[in-house]
Amino acid sequence: MRRLLLTAALVAGGCPALANKIFVSNERGNTISVIDSESWEKIAEFPAGNRPRGITISPDGKHVYVCASDDNLVRVFDADTYEELPSLPSGPDPELFVLHPSGNPLYIANEDDNLVTVTDVHTRQILAEVPVGVEPEGMGISPDARFVVNTSETTNMAHFIDTADYQIKYNVLVDQRPRYAEYSKDGTKLFVTAEIGGTVSVIEIGDDDTPDLVHKIAFEVPGVLPEWLQPVGARITSDGKWLFVALGPANRVAVVDAATYEVKDYIMVGQRVWQMAFTPDEKYLITTNGNSNDVTVIDVAAQKALRSIPVGQQPWGVAVQPDQ
Repeated sequence: MRRLLLTAALVAGGCPALANKIFVSNERGNTISVIDSESWEKIAEFPAGNRPRGITISPDGKHVYVCASDDNLVRVFDADTYEELPSLPSGPDPELFVLHPSGNPLYIANEDDNLVTVTDVHTRQILAEVPVGVEPEGMGISPDARFVVNTSETTNMAHFIDTADYQIKYNVLVDQRPRYAEYSKDGTKLFVTAEIGGTVSVIEIGDDDTPDLVHKIAFEVPGVLPEWLQPVGARITSDGKWLFVALGPANRVAVVDAATYEVKDYIMVGQRVWQMAFTPDEKYLITTNGNSNDVTVIDVAAQKALRSIPVGQQPWGVAVQPDQ
């Protein structure tokens, strides 16, 4: 009876919201660190294969996918128990990937053989291999999932791949060593970071899906050498107002007005800031800082860093469990 009354009380009053887990891939430590988004404490760390980099989570929050680059596969883990599940084929040296919004398939950049590999996460079969430019790295997917974008570091291009037939439909030349591709939530803009070029290319997507390079965002920080301003990870808020850009060894995250492309501020974070992820409510932005072995928690509304949290050796990627 007591259990029934407790259950009834929870139903009547509503269940308390659960904290979201934050998963951080530690490239040199070969582990995944897990952080609780309520206490902001590291609550677990588990082995993740050799050189884990790209990381993402299934839409239902149950599975964690990790690019184990030196193992030449994608490792899969239970998000609750951290148990390792059957791995996925990826092609050689997977670095970054993006998951279809439905949760299947997975689109993987294979840096060593100039391919994007498409893998079915249920059957664990490779569906396609798409030849792209030299040293493919960044991966992005349009909100309507019609196009997957790969950035090739040496070719300096963004390749627009049709998800229906896996053919490249458009190529856009960007600046040197493009690292990341981030769509606005309405699908009208694509932002491509260029690590060596030091810019973010703004590509507008026409009604007929034709991409058009319209602007390049540059960065300047007093006291910081220009060659240290290396854009890598990028994230845009759902309302399309703010673009955050990780600037690598500059140890800062740039805050950009996504409408005017004006850089409004720079937020000091840890050393060699690389990738970033929002919490589901977009209240916080988490950055991975590879040389200081920590992550920084940024208050998105206030646009300031709140705290740093030690993780494993050389954190690279970060993914936040969605609300369940």
